Amino acid sequence: MAGNKMRVIEDGPSDLNEINPEKVGYVIVKARELLAEDEGASADASNASDDGERAILTDSADAPVRAELTQYLAALDEEESAALVALLWIGRGDFEREEWANALAQARERRESPTATYLLGEPLLPDYLEEALAAFGYAHEDVTPDEERE
Repeated sequence: MAGNKMRVIEDGPSDLNEINPEKVGYVIVKARELLAEDEGASADASNASDDGERAILTDSADAPVRAELTQYLAALDEEESAALVALLWIGRGDFEREEWANALAQARERRESPTATYLLGEPLLPDYLEEALAAFGYAHEDVTPDEERE
């Protein structure tokens, strides 16, 4: 499929060998879907009947996307999981792109909870992953699997 080719936007090869950038693109797409469904569903102290039961509907509406993304993240191998965490940290500014090996080593060492729990706890996950991909020379739209493009 020619549409699945990734375009490197900087000269030279990337050293992002631990995870396929298309997998990162998939996580970005699904995390954005999850965030879109979560909008307006933030918990407040009001009675559910006061808001027309919207919060209840939204909470259950995001369950399939959350379950799909959680299962996808759980199916990644340890190296891919560590790479996603390291990419999050690079996108967030905790590490520079040049510190990839160190970020990856730290992600391997610090793993305490399931990767999905950690990653989905970060509300800016898709933005941070997109920033990290850009640091490695990949444009997000070029690593998004064709079936996820609209």
